[in-house]
Amino acid sequence: MDLRHARTFVTVADLGTVSKAAARLHIAQPALSRQIRDLEQELGLKLFDRVGRRLVLTGEGEQLLGDCRGLLNCARSIGERAQQLRRGDAGILKVAASPQFIEGTLSGFLDRFTQRYPNVQVKVIEAIAWSDTLGMLERGEIHLGQNLLRVVQPDDPRFASHPLEAVDLLAASHAPLMLGKSGAIEITCLAAQPLLVLDTSFVSRRTFDATCRLAGIEANIVFESRIPHTLLAMAERGHGIAIVPFCSTHRSVSTCASSGSPTRANRCASTWPSSGTSGAPLPSYATAFCDMLAEYTREVFPFPDRLNQTDREDVPTGLPNAQQPRGDEKEIRNEPTSGQA
Repeated sequence: MDLRHARTFVTVADLGTVSKAAARLHIAQPALSRQIRDLEQELGLKLFDRVGRRLVLTGEGEQLLGDCRGLLNCARSIGERAQQLRRGDAGILKVAASPQFIEGTLSGFLDRFTQRYPNVQVKVIEAIAWSDTLGMLERGEIHLGQNLLRVVQPDDPRFASHPLEAVDLLAASHAPLMLGKSGAIEITCLAAQPLLVLDTSFVSRRTFDATCRLAGIEANIVFESRIPHTLLAMAERGHGIAIVPFCSTHRSVSTCASSGSPTRANRCASTWPSSGTSGAPLPSYATAFCDMLAEYTREVFPFPDRLNQTDREDVPTGLPNAQQPRGDEKEIRNEPTSGQA
């Protein structure tokens, strides 16, 4: 169906005369009458009866009027959608990230991004390990993937990266930890302690292992898990010291008696296929997502300052609904993490 014919039909039905409809549509009356005849011929139905000087819808015309209005509204929406897409501020953005990054960072960031780009639908996909993210990137199933910076080699032509803020490793325990300078704990101080760690599928765990090797110590690992909160629950009950990324404890750190010993894990990065691999560049809102996420992580990740502030105030507070402080969470510095898309 020609959309011009549908628009003419609806306008005549609304105004009741050919002359008024022709004036509204800025076309000659004979041309408008011809469009009505062409539409009736195409549909095989009579749409109007002439009553005096007015055109009145037939029963069939009344039933088709709503459908034609819907058709025109749909066409208008498509035009508006295309205009948004041309501006680069509308579409779908698929992002893969680790569970702890989703909980500690993306959950708070998405509202900010949505306020700036209300017409972009962000689909977040959970990726336990870098191998999961890598597979989705290679298959073109996602636009962006969060991971630690050094899992992708700088000279890898398949991917481009946008560095985010450093992700700190925390040592969380039921009993207070002996702090070093600036609220940091030396990794050698943990050598003899029972450690609760993520399994080796996590890059942060492999980073911790590498730090131990560089320090010449053998960690006393008593429990491994794929869920950071399981480690924190074990630490809260006094079963050891949990080593977890900062973003895993973002909410609880602020409500615990905290003392930090920053050991930075690799930077987070947003990684995405280069145009040579995917054949299509990132939409502009995806690039904006990386820029805004980098800014957001700089706001929420300056953990050492918060830990030092807690130490100065010396006011330990417990977890929600807890009667006693859970214990200390300290920061262990490794290297910054980066997000890659």
